[in-house]
Amino acid sequence: MKQKAVILDQPAINRALTRIAHEILERNKGVNDLVIVGIKTRGIPLAQRLRKKITEIEGVDIPIGDIDITLYRDDLTHVSAKNEPMVKHTDLHADISGKNVILVDDVLYTGRTVRAGMDALIDLGRPSQIQLAVLVDRGHKELPIRADYIGKNIPTSQEEIVVVTLEETDEMDLVSIYQR
Repeated sequence: MKQKAVILDQPAINRALTRIAHEILERNKGVNDLVIVGIKTRGIPLAQRLRKKITEIEGVDIPIGDIDITLYRDDLTHVSAKNEPMVKHTDLHADISGKNVILVDDVLYTGRTVRAGMDALIDLGRPSQIQLAVLVDRGHKELPIRADYIGKNIPTSQEEIVVVTLEETDEMDLVSIYQR
């Protein structure tokens, strides 16, 4: 793969998350009944960063959690017995029933990961509302899912790959486009 362009660097990612935090607070009229949930893997550090920004703005700590969507994916039947999915741990200590859940992921592409995330959430409780925050929306949706909060829209071709690296998981904050 060949890198075509850097779309967001560390300061741009930080600005996007700050804007998303303000949009979340504005839309929800504060932090009452909010729970932030990150989708493994890179949705978790993004959720943690959003929570930190919201806490800095409002002075109130809000519940946070993470979910593993491995067993909710619709492509498990394509996985051979040799490559069984590795299930990670879901960590959600807050009751999400009746809450406004902000589901956080790094890239919105086909919508299938988000659908799996919503299925996982609904198995854990009955939220009043699920809102979606993503760092990047790259288009090409296969399901009728849209993000409520978007760091950056990046129109891409099917031959391009959007790669998000974060300091917590990859030692660097960067969003790049690569050519297959």
